[in-house]
Amino acid sequence: MTGRRIVLTRRPSAREDFDCFEEVEGPVPDPGEGEVLIQCSSASVDPSMIPRLSVDTYAPRFTIGEPVQSRLVGRIVQSRCEDRAAGDWVLCTGSWQEFVVADGTATTPIDPSPGVPPEMWLGALGAPGLTAYTGLELMGLTAGETIWVSAAAGAVGSVAAQLAKARGAACVIGSASGPDKCRYLREQIGVDVAIDYRNGDLADELRALAPAGLDVYFDNVGGDHLEAALGAMRIGGRIAACGMISGYGAKGPASPRNISEVIIRRLRLQGFLVTDHDDLRASFENEARALLADGRLAAPMTAFSGPAAASRAMAALLGGAEKLGKVMITFEE
Repeated sequence: MTGRRIVLTRRPSAREDFDCFEEVEGPVPDPGEGEVLIQCSSASVDPSMIPRLSVDTYAPRFTIGEPVQSRLVGRIVQSRCEDRAAGDWVLCTGSWQEFVVADGTATTPIDPSPGVPPEMWLGALGAPGLTAYTGLELMGLTAGETIWVSAAAGAVGSVAAQLAKARGAACVIGSASGPDKCRYLREQIGVDVAIDYRNGDLADELRALAPAGLDVYFDNVGGDHLEAALGAMRIGGRIAACGMISGYGAKGPASPRNISEVIIRRLRLQGFLVTDHDDLRASFENEARALLADGRLAAPMTAFSGPAAASRAMAALLGGAEKLGKVMITFEE
């Protein structure tokens, strides 16, 4: 049996140079003792993967000539693990390939249903959703507060905005690129105000929308977005530094020019990695599943397939009308 693999062929030469993948066919190995063979249906595509195409981050850079790795969902087709059976749906970390051999105990069983497809565990019920939940928990968001979520049409931002609304935030401001995404934020995600960051001055808009200051800023972008937030925070405000995609793959200084506002406004700026907060997973899933059941949690997904899937999916992370919510590659025809 053979399967498709998406391998990294070279290092990108520029920020938006993603023509560095190739789809190849190769033999599928048999699982060993304690292992399972998984037919992968979808693979996660995450902003944190962009710098790893070139350099080490908190995880090592990807290897040229090998598939990159991320979270996968798929169905077990062969099992040599007592606790896993053929036909089970699982979540795991593995290579971008159609068939993956994994340690059975390192896989997480999932329970898809007609209203909750397996890909949901790559998005709203997976690491992006838990990331959103963790950021709000760390910031201690309470009812009546004002929060701005950048990249609110993305996988993490869309969940963060909806959780904030469900928790009674007085005003949820979401930003995205273009009028279509802003309309989506208002009509589907339910933000109170949507900002098109490409149209106008972010700092001026935030000061007008929140004259008393932002209580919380959930940062997925960094750069000019973080700079605008620093100038719009109330004294004692909190900033969750989740991601800084504006600087991924870019050269030159990325720090905001007004970083001294952290001192002037006595702000709390906290970076975090979701991998440090797995203890929150059970409480997150309970809250997210309840919101999904009530129809109060939209979970957009954008899937790419075909030979050019990897390049298009990576480019979509940096913006574009074709991307909403969680970006993934699908191996299903």
